[in-house]
Amino acid sequence: MKLLSKIGFLLLMGLLTFSSCKKDDDTPPNEEELITTMIMTWTPEGGGTPIIFSFRDLDGDGGNDPVITTAPLAANTTYDVEITVADESKTPADDITEEILAEAAEHQFFFRVTEGITLTFSYEDQDENGNPLGLKTKMITSEPSLGILRVTLRHEPNKTAAEVAMGNIDNAGGDTDIEVDFDFVVQ
Repeated sequence: MKLLSKIGFLLLMGLLTFSSCKKDDDTPPNEEELITTMIMTWTPEGGGTPIIFSFRDLDGDGGNDPVITTAPLAANTTYDVEITVADESKTPADDITEEILAEAAEHQFFFRVTEGITLTFSYEDQDENGNPLGLKTKMITSEPSLGILRVTLRHEPNKTAAEVAMGNIDNAGGDTDIEVDFDFVVQ
């Protein structure tokens, strides 16, 4: 009798365990892309020689250090800035810029400079809801200075949070897809 009670108890526990299991979700997760490369092209408004800021980390996080290059910008100058991003760990490279454009409502670039640098900017592109994206910006330098420009791409930021539309990352939330610190020289 005790043996039948134990068997019954084990069968009941097995049934409860089996019935409480969730059905597998057949929806594939939105796989995060590897971004190995960011290029910022600074073109002086009205024409001139573009200045390139680049970040390359072909082996991703860890391993070799990234290669980051910049060049001095002119003081008191307005620049049209375009950002492209890619995954160059593959052949051919994946153009992540196109993916960001296709999912613009889920992305936004943010720009911060260290103290002592004055750089103003305005977003020149928007998502389908009229919120900023940041692949295209207008940047205006001021007096000669040097410091760091931090460029951050956020995935699923709260674009309606306070000051996020003006480029303030503090209330944005979301996940950071890539963040790069560029040496920033204005002369």
